[in-house]
Amino acid sequence: MGTEAFKGIYFNGEQVSPKEDILAIEVALSISVNEIPFTVTMQTPGDEFNLARGLLFTENIFRSLSEKPEMTVTTTNESGFITALNVKINPDLILHDFAGTRNVISSSSCGICGKTSLDDLECATVNNTDVMEPELVPSMFDKVNSRQKTFQQSGGTHAAGAFTIDGELMNVQEDIGRHNAVDKVIGYLINHDLLGKVKCLTVSGRISYEIVSKAKSAGIPFLAAVSAPSTLAVEYAQEAGITLMAFCRNKNFTVYSNPHQLILGNNQFKVGRSNTINDVKELK
Repeated sequence: MGTEAFKGIYFNGEQVSPKEDILAIEVALSISVNEIPFTVTMQTPGDEFNLARGLLFTENIFRSLSEKPEMTVTTTNESGFITALNVKINPDLILHDFAGTRNVISSSSCGICGKTSLDDLECATVNNTDVMEPELVPSMFDKVNSRQKTFQQSGGTHAAGAFTIDGELMNVQEDIGRHNAVDKVIGYLINHDLLGKVKCLTVSGRISYEIVSKAKSAGIPFLAAVSAPSTLAVEYAQEAGITLMAFCRNKNFTVYSNPHQLILGNNQFKVGRSNTINDVKELK
């Protein structure tokens, strides 16, 4: 199963209501070769052996078409998803050394993980005392869209925008990769001594674990995206103290984590993983 139901709070520009969405599951998979850590990749559960085989082939680690490496599952999580596996390969068939270093870009879509061990995936809480008015979110995307010059010309780039708690635009960056656009914005803020003023980050496309991780590293407590979040993005945002808003289109969006940081009135709607499809209206 590659999807899971999550509760959110839907904002239509004026009112809030409970909402349940089906999100793509994202799980960190650690791959070792001969018990030496190779990489951690974010992936949708299923076909892990095929993923490992293909990744080792395309990264020129193991390209034999006749030899069948032995693969074993070394760790699973509480949901039964594979989180670590080891690939046993004849050392004579390994094409170049990778031991102890991260030497491959390993991602779900285009996000770079940059880790060799699951122990590297740590979480910290973003310190925040500000609350945001939800009505500001649509105007933030309007401001970013008006400054997407490369996208307007090519239709082929993503954008990230940085805003104050009052919706003032600090910077917009474009790149063919949405993760690169986020890194460019954060770099600009650091170089211009503006990072402490920024409270919200907007991104085009979807939100994976990597985007949440970048926002957390920069101490940004609000994160909004045009498209869907993954399950791991939602859970990581909740743990990190980040308010994650997705499907931000027109004047609508859905809140998936830490809704208390938004001025949504006296609602008591749940957010997070759903136990059943029918409990979306259950109150705390």
